[in-house]
Amino acid sequence: MTIQINRPEIEALIQQRLHSGAFESVEDVLFDALEIQGEREAWLQENKEAINAKIERGLAQLDRGEGIPGDELRKRLESDKAAWLADRSGS
Repeated sequence: MTIQINRPEIEALIQQRLHSGAFESVEDVLFDALEIQGEREAWLQENKEAINAKIERGLAQLDRGEGIPGDELRKRLESDKAAWLADRSGS
């Protein structure tokens, strides 16, 4: 099979992975990416009901007027993301 990549950003990502030394070939990079995609899809399928329940709970909260202003939400999400990244890099 021949695969043609027309987007330079995809080729650059593949080259980065190869230069990292973690992969020996383009096939290894693609296999890893597809494997991770499969794991993500499986996780989403396994957690679909819980995700939908959380969405419904959030919508009900908004309907009751329990929402927060967008700028406050963005600050909270940025803070949560920074904490998650700090925790992730420390482990």
